[in-house]
Amino acid sequence: MSTQHPSSVEATLAAGRTADLTPLVVDASALDSTAPEHLRDLKSGLADEGYLPAELVVEARFEEDCPLAVQSESDRIRDLVRAAAFLGAGRIVVDVAECCRPDDVENTLAALDERAHREGVAFEVRGPIDA
Repeated sequence: MSTQHPSSVEATLAAGRTADLTPLVVDASALDSTAPEHLRDLKSGLADEGYLPAELVVEARFEEDCPLAVQSESDRIRDLVRAAAFLGAGRIVVDVAECCRPDDVENTLAALDERAHREGVAFEVRGPIDA
């Protein structure tokens, strides 16, 4: 007899069933706004068309060598983390093409990762962080 209890993920999978929705990767640049009323309409419209936002992809802009620019980009991505959670996306992917302040950006991304997990969204970083 096992003393282990199934995880909530296992229990949910066992009790769940598939839905007839197509997973969709949403590019953050396609969002007109991260305002809740806009996201509510978008989420509803996508569901009406048979789509489920599964992932939100963000192109990070950390190329400017300035702490204020890093903070500004961090704020933008934080808004997108909230948007991903609101849309019901399971993951946010941050593509880092260029990075001028690797130490600052690593700290920023770690904080955003923590924020995403608090919002119930997986957080993934792609691309080089080192300068």
